[in-house]
Amino acid sequence: MDRKEAREALRRLEAREPFVRAVVVRTVGSVPGKLGASMLMGPDGSTVGTVGGAALEEEVKRLARRALDERAGGLHHFDLAAWKTGGLPSLCGGAVDIAIEYVPARPNVLLWGGGHVAAALAALLPSLEYDYSVADDRPDWVGVERFPDAERREVVAPARVWEVFEASRFTHLFLLGYDASKDLELLARSLERFPNTIGLIASAAKREHMYSELRARGVGRSALARIRSPIGLAIGAESPAEIAVSIVAELVREMHPTSLGTRAVDARRLPRDRDAISRSP
Repeated sequence: MDRKEAREALRRLEAREPFVRAVVVRTVGSVPGKLGASMLMGPDGSTVGTVGGAALEEEVKRLARRALDERAGGLHHFDLAAWKTGGLPSLCGGAVDIAIEYVPARPNVLLWGGGHVAAALAALLPSLEYDYSVADDRPDWVGVERFPDAERREVVAPARVWEVFEASRFTHLFLLGYDASKDLELLARSLERFPNTIGLIASAAKREHMYSELRARGVGRSALARIRSPIGLAIGAESPAEIAVSIVAELVREMHPTSLGTRAVDARRLPRDRDAISRSP
């Protein structure tokens, strides 16, 4: 990887954008891309670098787009010999193996409510290089002593959260608040303005009350289906620390969906079972 590619990879990592890196890992005979040649591709199809050009590179681009769609890479062999069955339309005559690596976007989480679950989450997220910010309308609950690794700590009313924060920068919003009415206010605004995962910690009664109120405000079924409640893997978590572990485990599973032998599906878009066991804050 040259400096230009390294800078582009770092830029995408810092911007929390997924990308694919294709690297020549083995060559036999005459090939256009030498060992170690590499190329990056982003979700918009733009590329930096090269694995050799011509038909080989076009096929690698196709596989890179598939890797972005499926959120999984792989190792691929190519014969650069048009006269061979399955060979690329090339007269080089050699062969090349190319590894395609899917690099997922790192989570950037906004925590609403600086309570016990938020503090427990904040202790786990930095070790995974997952970024987070915290917002609360109580100054004593968002201090640097409580959240030393937060990118931002803001004392803000729920009605102004999306005036203070840029919604598009976050992959997840977790409502961990202490006041159902304030959670509801932010939830209603977030369904309109926040495009990504919305998670809500709530008892069954609290959740049903909030859903009922949202329906009364005209929120449709498809919008309600965006709310993930409960959040976290179902591991029987009860204490704030255990709930934090379950939430982080779910984030890890989202990052590596195919490593568990499951179809690569964006879990953020799947409706949740409303009868699932709830966890109260």
